Amino acid sequence: MKATELTIQQIERAIRKIAQKFPFSTDTDILTDIHLRVSQDSGELLAFDDEDEEINRCVVDQWIDNKDEDFYESVTEILRSELHKAHETVDNLGIMKPYSFVLEDDDKEGIAELYVADDDTVIIGGELMENLDEDLDDFFKNLFDE
Repeated sequence: MKATELTIQQIERAIRKIAQKFPFSTDTDILTDIHLRVSQDSGELLAFDDEDEEINRCVVDQWIDNKDEDFYESVTEILRSELHKAHETVDNLGIMKPYSFVLEDDDKEGIAELYVADDDTVIIGGELMENLDEDLDDFFKNLFDE
């Protein structure tokens, strides 16, 4: 699924609203992660803190009644991309680092870690991770053959 321009705008607005709830401060004592839940039926994108308190809610029109089998994989890529584009905002929330943006399904089961706000941590995904198992197997086979 390719994100429409409206979808991108709705996600950008949701990220800005989350940031408004945690304005930048040099005295950060809030310790939480941001849990994003996406509903394939209603199209809702909800954000929660570690205490399961709702931070933000919006509806992404393109996701309403989406029946794609790879829905969560597509949503993961889209959200990860938008969080990286908004890194200046996302990296400067008034939350004690490190903190993460985590994608969950309707049952609060973790699907993917989307973004880690920490100066020393980077999440690798997408094309870079494709065939990693095979590459590692080949590497170890060649290493042991020598």
